[in-house]
Amino acid sequence: MNRLVVGPMTTLKYNEWWVRRINDNSPKPSQGNSQSLEEHLRVVPSELEIIRQDFERRNAELERR
Repeated sequence: MNRLVVGPMTTLKYNEWWVRRINDNSPKPSQGNSQSLEEHLRVVPSELEIIRQDFERRNAELERR
């Protein structure tokens, strides 16, 4: 990421704010939430996907008969 640097206009306070702003965007593990990052980012299937999976499961059961 490129940063715009404008000489004396970038103060120490601005730089501290910039670093804090960037670091606030990164996920941090909380003590109350024991989910792993993979579990947290897992995609929940849509209703259509659930229906499709159910259809395929039932179809497989019927083929076995």
